[in-house]
Amino acid sequence: MDEQLRQLRHRRRPIAVPLLLSSHLSGAGLIAALAVSTTILDTSPFSTNGALVLSNARGVDSRRFYRQVIGYTGGIVALGPVVAWGALVLPWS
Repeated sequence: MDEQLRQLRHRRRPIAVPLLLSSHLSGAGLIAALAVSTTILDTSPFSTNGALVLSNARGVDSRRFYRQVIGYTGGIVALGPVVAWGALVLPWS
């Protein structure tokens, strides 16, 4: 059993390292991209945070609130990458 765990640990590799080594991406750019991605993901009602917000909403029409959260998520998904690109990539291009 110990040998199997050792082999499993040996096989686990971070995905970001090969990406950084094989491209012209910077470490700071990768960290910024991950931060923006997680922010976009956390607004979704299908994520853990979004589901908690929906389930704990009290005194509101649940269908209307769900539609509002879906609309907000759609806006973040549509505008988030554009704003992030404009703020984080465009100034250094």
